Amino acid sequence: MMIQRDIASKILELAQKFPVVTLTGPRQSGKTTLLRHLFPKKTYISLEDLDTREYATTDPRSFLENLPDGAILDEIQRVPELFSYLQGIVDDHGVAGEFILSGSQNFLLMERVSQSLAGRAAVLKLLPLSNEELSTTSFFEQALEDRIYGGFFPRIYDKQISPVDFYASYTQTYIERDIRQLKNIHDLSLFTRFLKLCAARIGQLLNLSSLANDCGISHFTAQSWLSLLQTGYVVYLLQPHHVNFAKRLTKMPKLYFYDTGLACHLLNLTESSQLHTHYLRGSLFENLMIMEIVKHYANKGMEAPVFFWRDKTGNEIDCLIEAPQGIHLIEMKSAQTYHSDFAKNINYYVKLNAGKFKLNLIAIYSGDSKQQRANVHLIPWKHPDFSKLLHPDKFIDAT
Repeated sequence: MMIQRDIASKILELAQKFPVVTLTGPRQSGKTTLLRHLFPKKTYISLEDLDTREYATTDPRSFLENLPDGAILDEIQRVPELFSYLQGIVDDHGVAGEFILSGSQNFLLMERVSQSLAGRAAVLKLLPLSNEELSTTSFFEQALEDRIYGGFFPRIYDKQISPVDFYASYTQTYIERDIRQLKNIHDLSLFTRFLKLCAARIGQLLNLSSLANDCGISHFTAQSWLSLLQTGYVVYLLQPHHVNFAKRLTKMPKLYFYDTGLACHLLNLTESSQLHTHYLRGSLFENLMIMEIVKHYANKGMEAPVFFWRDKTGNEIDCLIEAPQGIHLIEMKSAQTYHSDFAKNINYYVKLNAGKFKLNLIAIYSGDSKQQRANVHLIPWKHPDFSKLLHPDKFIDAT
């Protein structure tokens, strides 16, 4: 069963405009399946294959000359020699959509694209499935705890693989293959501990010194490893929003995971029922919804203009989204029923705002019904239609 991906139309659109389309994203997010489905007539070549990679590395000109109609080149960052040759070919041919590139190591891939294919390659990001993409399947009726625990990698749904089996394999593969390609890490058990400590800090301000101390590594090593996890689409850092309301604001980002299922695995959860009482239930729910917003923008070919806001006294808004018309304020609550506390921080921010910006006030919760509470839109977690929810018409002059 192939689940329809929302980014597909954007890929096809850009393939009509650029000679190269580059699709990046985490391993197992469905890049290969999607590209082969969208471009069935193109030759598919995986540069993970040792023989193919050796040929492409030792004789890149000949390798590409044998692809007169272009190709899908998967994990192309493994053969950096190809990029400069691709530049000459696409400049000579001038054919839109001639080469489709994909890779799961964002830093290496984008470094090569920016060096050799700047202005010639459209770049898109395919993240794991979104709630919206699952809404067309039978899995949409899953309970919140099952969705958080199961995560969003397509293979779990396509092949009916248990999260326990999938994430154990995924973590091992990621550490043993991807990390070793990027950096020589001698103590893999220590790196695994670092991963688990990151998972235990979901939704918290990132204190690298504390993280390094708890792991028993230097601050520099912690910074380096965190960069690796960002490059491999494992962790996502949500940056603070600096609006001057005459308050001292935090400067540290907040730590999230691209996939909640992987985070649950690293937290040693073995059943979704454990989430009912888990101390990170609220943070994992917040993680789920932050990533839904990030996926919404990624599927449109955009970087998500998302932030959080927190002052030094602890007042906080879970998510702010910048728009030309104003700011969307979003609070995320894992409770199933509305409580007046849902809007406490929103109302505090509105008072500080004092008419400076137009605002759209939103609270997402784990209940089932949409409601309007004063100026706050109360939205159920399964049905946040972000295209409508973040529409310019939703802004008000909040004072």
